[in-house]
Amino acid sequence: MSFHEIRFPPRLSLGSIGGPERLTEIVTLANGHEERNTPWAHSRRRYDAGVGMRSLDDVGEMIAFFEARRGQLHGFRWKDWSDYKSGRISAERTFRDQIIGIGDGQTTVFQLSKTYTSGEQSYTRPVKKPVARSVLAGVQDDELTFEVHYDVDNTNGLVTFAEPPDVGANVTAGFEFDVPVRFDTDVILTSVQTFQAGEVPDVPVVELRS
Repeated sequence: MSFHEIRFPPRLSLGSIGGPERLTEIVTLANGHEERNTPWAHSRRRYDAGVGMRSLDDVGEMIAFFEARRGQLHGFRWKDWSDYKSGRISAERTFRDQIIGIGDGQTTVFQLSKTYTSGEQSYTRPVKKPVARSVLAGVQDDELTFEVHYDVDNTNGLVTFAEPPDVGANVTAGFEFDVPVRFDTDVILTSVQTFQAGEVPDVPVVELRS
């Protein structure tokens, strides 16, 4: 997968619409009951970058970004303003935000993740694109020091500890993150006249799976 480690301008993604998408296969049986299943282990996010355009200069900046990515060819980072922190959006990051693993005395590499819980059900989402130098990590309620006790690969969301966490110890992290995406079109249609009248271009963006 060809990916550019660059973020779509955050001020342009602010105000965009989008969110998670699921694929559910529903079969209605002869008795009227349903069987539901999904081939997707993880949701996929979609956004419309055009909604964030507020001026013709914004449109020009977006077109430059689109051309530099060669349309759908290269992926890039996207800040989802509704979901970009390991904890609540209104809260400060702490190293206790998420449990990303349990120590076994041998493993030193852990994947960043975020767990969404409602009632007794939960879903754990792998986080592959943390924001550089945003990751706070700890083991069993002890905060560790970046580049001393652990390092972070910002291209795939892996945290590597200098020493393996003890058996049964909670490995925790707090972080900000981007969504890996690509443009979902090779065509952007703009009109100066219609834009000034309040219309914006349709610029679909879709999450990349890895």
